Order: sequence, then structure tokens, then C-alpha cells
Amino acid sequence: MKTIEFDYHLPKELIAQHPSKQRTESRLMTVNVDTQKISHHVFTDIKSYLRKGDVLVLNNTKVIPARLYGVKEKTNAKIEVLILNIVGSVCECMVKNAKAVKHNTKVIFDEELLSGVCIEIKEDGLRVFDMQSTLPLMDVLHKIGTIPLPPYIKEVNQDTSRYQTVYASKEGSSAAPTAGLHFSEELILQLKELGIIFAYVTLHIGLGTFKPVEAEDIKDHKMHSEYYEINSENAEIISKAKQEGNRVICVGTTSSRVLETVSSKYGKIVADRGNSEIFIFPGYEFKTVDALITNFHLPKSTLLMMISAFASIDLVKEAYSIAVNEKYRFFSFGDSMFLYR
Repeated sequence: MKTIEFDYHLPKELIAQHPSKQRTESRLMTVNVDTQKISHHVFTDIKSYLRKGDVLVLNNTKVIPARLYGVKEKTNAKIEVLILNIVGSVCECMVKNAKAVKHNTKVIFDEELLSGVCIEIKEDGLRVFDMQSTLPLMDVLHKIGTIPLPPYIKEVNQDTSRYQTVYASKEGSSAAPTAGLHFSEELILQLKELGIIFAYVTLHIGLGTFKPVEAEDIKDHKMHSEYYEINSENAEIISKAKQEGNRVICVGTTSSRVLETVSSKYGKIVADRGNSEIFIFPGYEFKTVDALITNFHLPKSTLLMMISAFASIDLVKEAYSIAVNEKYRFFSFGDSMFLYR
């Protein structure tokens, strides 16, 4: 299957540069995979498509202030890094001007609080730093780091609180699970009153999620790895729903990735944690996910391939063509889609 099949034309003006005034005011396209009926709504109308006993699975990851600005110790050359993974004091980072950072290069991010030494060089501008801080690293990031908005969002001087879900609780992501940005606390309460059940998983999102596939054949693409976890309480909620014939509806491709990783490993949903490298593209049979709330994704991205596996390439292409014609807003701060059967 060729990567070019997942390309589409998107006018730049449809890339959302800021969120809607209210979280629930974004548009909602509903797509019935079986009947191929496509309808247009606002996000609060999702209540009409959910029923008592449905389980909504949300990714409770929280975006950290992962972007840092520093200078090389000896030359004062400016260095910008984006932290992707943290293990103790060791951080894997995307470096903007990576050629300037060689093995043993020391970067000073704050004279008093933080510096880092490059201990490993990786491909695609990735570097591994051993960070040296006077306070716990996460505390330092909250003092000197900034929330990393995606590169296609050019309006950087804006309130980044809207780049967090209202239920974010587990720090670790370099990007937001954007399908969840449409939920307000009030809407969640209304859904609970309707008998909708909520379950939570964690998947810390890295930049690989958004990176376009460069291989000509998608099977040659090396999938990125992201840390995930699901505890026993939430695993039981999801397992019970499957046993009772209720729908498991993932809010976002990241929640879907967790469930399909676990069910592929064990044949069912159990408490688990680890690193997911699952690559879902057309031909894949979903084992747990019955429906999916998602945003409109980048061309040739693994996210677009995942939803094409849930629906079909042709149906997704039709839906995206309609979205462009109807001037839906695309990507992280954009509008939403509900794929269901």
C-alpha cells in the first residue's frame, strides 16, 4: 500500500491557528462507516450519538513545558530543544539546529537551574542529554520551559491552557491528545448523567505521532514508540463493557493505540504498561475499539492511516474532501469527527 494514497490537498487557511471560543463549539462531522452517511453538527451534539452504557476512553496525559532555549557552553550559539522522553535525568530531545550539538556538547538552559550534556547522537535531529538540575527536572521545566505548540500553529503568543484537556493529569506528553480538547467539564458531567461511563488510559505523545510517513510503501515505515499505561480499575471498566455488549468509544487515536496494543498482546484488556509501537493501517482488524472521536489529521500521517483502517480509504477521502469544501478547521485546534458503526 502506497503512502501517496493517504495524501490530500489542504488549503493553508483551513489549518486552525487557535481554538474555538468555547471547547464544545467546534464542529462535528459524524460518519457512519456502515451506511457511509455523513452529517454535520456542533460538538455538543455528540450527546445524541452516545447511549447509556457506552464507555468513553480518554487519554489523561498532560503536556509538559517541553521546549527549552539555551546556549552552547563554549560558543554561546543558540540551541532550541524539545524534550520527547524523560527517564530520570536522561532526556531524548529533538534539536532544532542539531548539527551544532555533537557528543559531549554542553548546553546551558539556565545558569542557575539547568544544563545538559549530549551523551548520544541519533538520526533525524534527535539527541540524548544528561540533564543536570538544581531542582527536580519537572519543577525546572515549569519554571523555564514552554508548552510546545505544533509547528503548523504559527500564532505562538496565545493562551496555551487550551492545549490541555480538562482532565489532563499525568505529565509526560510533548503534544496534546487533541480529540479531547473538545470536552468541557460541563459536557462530561452531562454525559455522565446520561449514563455514559468514562475510563482513562495514559499515552505520552511524542512527535512521531504527527510526522508524515516518508517511506514510499507504508509497510516500510518504522513506527515510533510511545509510553502507555492502563490500570486495573480502568481495564475492568472496558472489559466489562465488551462482555456486556456495550460500545467502547475511544476519544482520540492515542486512546485507540493503547487499547489495540494491549488487546493485541493479551487478546483482551488487562492492566498493563510499556511502550507501544503498534502501526495500524488498512487491513488491520480492530479488537476493542467500536467507535472513535478524532480530529482531522495531517496528510500521509499514521493517524490518517489508522482512521482509514477503521473506516476505509475511500470513505475517509470522501469525508476529508467534504470537510475541505465545507471549510472545517483542521489539525490540533480544529474540528472533530465521530466514526461509528
